[in-house]
Amino acid sequence: MALGKKKAGERREPTFGGFAESLGGLRLSPQDRVSAADDDMPKKSKAPAKSSGGRGKPKPKSRRKGGFRRFVTGTVYWTAVAGIWGVLAVVGVLVWVGAHLPPIQSLEIPKRPPTITIVGADGTQLAVRGEMAGTNVSLKDLPPYLPKAFIAIEDRRFYQHFGVDPVGIARAAVANVLHRGVSQGGSTLTQQLAKNLFLTQDRTLTRKLQEVELALWLERKHSKNEILELYLNRVYFGSGAYGVEAAAQKYFGKSAKDVSLVEAAMLAGLVKSPSRLAPNRNPEGAEKRAQIVLAAMADADFITDKQARTAIANPVYTVKPTGAGTINYVADWITEVLDDLIGQIDQSVVVETSIDPKLQSEAEAAIIDELAAKSVKFKVSQGALVAMTPDGAVRAMIGGRNYADSQFNRAVTAKRQPGSAFKPFVYLTAVEAGLTPDTIRQDAPLDLKGWKPENYTHEYFGAVTLTQALSMSLNTVAVRLGLEVGPKNVVRTAHRLGIASKLDANPSIALGTSEVSVLELVGAYATFANGGLMASPHVVTRIRTAQGKVVYARSSDPPARIVDPRAVGMMNAMMQETLQSGTAKKADLPGWSAAGKTGTSQDFRDAWFIGYTGTLVTGVWLGNDDNSPTKKATGGGLPVDVWTRFMREALKGTAPQPLPGGWNGGSLVASGPAAPTSSGIGGAIGGFLTGGAVPAGGGTIAQAGPRGETQVTNMPPPQGASRMPPPTRANVRPEADAGLDGWLMDRLFGR
Repeated sequence: MALGKKKAGERREPTFGGFAESLGGLRLSPQDRVSAADDDMPKKSKAPAKSSGGRGKPKPKSRRKGGFRRFVTGTVYWTAVAGIWGVLAVVGVLVWVGAHLPPIQSLEIPKRPPTITIVGADGTQLAVRGEMAGTNVSLKDLPPYLPKAFIAIEDRRFYQHFGVDPVGIARAAVANVLHRGVSQGGSTLTQQLAKNLFLTQDRTLTRKLQEVELALWLERKHSKNEILELYLNRVYFGSGAYGVEAAAQKYFGKSAKDVSLVEAAMLAGLVKSPSRLAPNRNPEGAEKRAQIVLAAMADADFITDKQARTAIANPVYTVKPTGAGTINYVADWITEVLDDLIGQIDQSVVVETSIDPKLQSEAEAAIIDELAAKSVKFKVSQGALVAMTPDGAVRAMIGGRNYADSQFNRAVTAKRQPGSAFKPFVYLTAVEAGLTPDTIRQDAPLDLKGWKPENYTHEYFGAVTLTQALSMSLNTVAVRLGLEVGPKNVVRTAHRLGIASKLDANPSIALGTSEVSVLELVGAYATFANGGLMASPHVVTRIRTAQGKVVYARSSDPPARIVDPRAVGMMNAMMQETLQSGTAKKADLPGWSAAGKTGTSQDFRDAWFIGYTGTLVTGVWLGNDDNSPTKKATGGGLPVDVWTRFMREALKGTAPQPLPGGWNGGSLVASGPAAPTSSGIGGAIGGFLTGGAVPAGGGTIAQAGPRGETQVTNMPPPQGASRMPPPTRANVRPEADAGLDGWLMDRLFGR
């Protein structure tokens, strides 16, 4: 407290004279009063008086020491605080990551993904669909160098770490920094197993943290050997193979128990990049990787340098991949129909099929070899073949020239115009209406509202029998018959025999202008080969689980009869003539009774031949995927060549069987219904000429093609066109020997 004002620049010493006067001027202010709280506080000792001789205020030594202590104390304090918050953050992250894991009760070793193993009629494996997994193999049953190969190249410290290897992570980090990129991984075998079992392949921080937690969980729940065994039975080796057993069978054709040292090294090397290093795709890359694994094994003292050199000197020979060819078209078709047969697949199954591996191989060779020799000449790029027994069991199927290039199944999925191969349905409808193979019809030019179907040679043969007309594939006769029986009835006949595709009931249907698949057309022809029974194309005979439990078996109920045996006999007699003197005479099989029909669509876009014996029905289609025209490839040419080559091999060593049927030939014209009245074919043609039979919306109309095949053109809708009602049996009258046109000439001109 000051006793007086200090003048600027003047120093005044305190004086103690006049003490009474000085005290008399004192007055206490409220700030000078001591409160009760102040009395309770400990009193500080006064600092000793400083010399007044020095200049300025010297820094006290005790303050400097106190500041250092406060700095150290503060550093320790805030470090501890930061550490606590860091621990809380780590715990929070672990809790968050753990909350996004599956429930702990569901973290059990998951079941293997279901595998579909497809076998042929003789029990041989044809293909595998789904994730191919071999049986589990025990660690003690494997050669010791096999698991050591994985440890050497993937996780050298496997038996030392606790699921996560900090040393390995640090080593990988240093290597990646030095190489300025990812050159090494720090994941342990346990982490890889956790990822393979429970997680996706996403490269995210969350997934990596989940992987770490699951690795720690696996290490706590399982022993090291159990983890290694699980890893070897679950890791992916490329080409759909999971586990060392499946991989050994896939690439080397042997069990994992029997692999050599160099094969074990190759399997261990695949883990880094299964797709890129698969030995069936990249044998050079797989071999180089195996050498790296062998060097790592020698460095880890798992093998000697001499063993490594010896293994490197002995190359690995991988087996030819099974199911790499056209059998995959069959396998794809089977996987598509399994859901209809047994529903959702939740366990591995074995699918027993009707496929004959020998016939499948012969069919593949016939298609590929014939196309290789003649595809350029005829400008044909693709082909398809289906062979089945008369009851519909598919023995061979070729869905394309090369499965690796295109997986589109041209035998099942593709639909193309069958051309004259559709005519048997027209003739069967006519036979069921009362006509016979000896019935006479006129082959002459037609002009149906501007549509003029013509024969291949532009020649016309006048009065011909139905047998002659079908064997020579005369278009005008087919159109006349189609109009006579009615396009709708023709469509009904085709659907009854198994054609499932949409068919347009117009006059051009007689020449095969509606599209069908190879499979359904061959299935429809099977009715002629089995004597008139319904033939449902099928390939699956039985499905069983891996443990042998049968979950599906094809019904053995007898098929329904859909065609009278006598009508079948007539059709077989007519179509036999096609192979003997008609458009498919190159398809003659020595010693066998065979029948069939050729077909070619507009501008030679599609070439067909469907032929059969009493034991096998085979159909061949050739063309281009883009529907471009070929160089005059006809049904009687290249398809017949493919069919003949295949059928001769397929029937080799089997006893010839006659074609079924109840008709032995002969003239039945007098006793059978023939020429219709004006409301029959005469009325039908007359109605069409006046606009009564043209499709109401116009559309596709057929013209004559090569060798009597179909040529399709577009015809505009006529004015006032309407559908022609099909003729009935009531308006059919007996015909004269000269056929319909002769009957008309007799009536009109008295001939």
